[in-house]
Amino acid sequence: MDKFLKVAIDEAKKGLKEGGIPIGSVIVYQGKIIGRGHNRRIQEGSVVLHGEMDAFENAGRQSANVYNYCTLYTTLSPCAMCSGAILLYGIPRIIIGENKSFLGEEALLKSRGVDVMVVDNQECKDMMTSFITNNPELWNEDIGV
Repeated sequence: MDKFLKVAIDEAKKGLKEGGIPIGSVIVYQGKIIGRGHNRRIQEGSVVLHGEMDAFENAGRQSANVYNYCTLYTTLSPCAMCSGAILLYGIPRIIIGENKSFLGEEALLKSRGVDVMVVDNQECKDMMTSFITNNPELWNEDIGV
């Protein structure tokens, strides 16, 4: 398994242990993690702290010269909000752990030139399947249903 996807999975597990939704993300620049995060909507009472958004927040202000050379790793296909941030900041490549539990805006990202790779990771699928089965209300809230 890719070491950066492993870190994103570790972030997802951290979120789950905190009572949140198990989605994690990391942003990598020149082989180093510059931002990492996990879904903290429940923990922080936030409307925007999805895993990718938390990773962006933790990366801090970066110039386009940095973001334009980053890869974003996420355990789950990114929603419209997170995809918008990926496009806004010009992230050229994303690695997605799985998209069976939720198919986000991959088509939009691809149409805008983002290199999207789905690795179909079993651990990511198992985490989300279990969470959705045990917490359907929280999951529906998270995806805006």
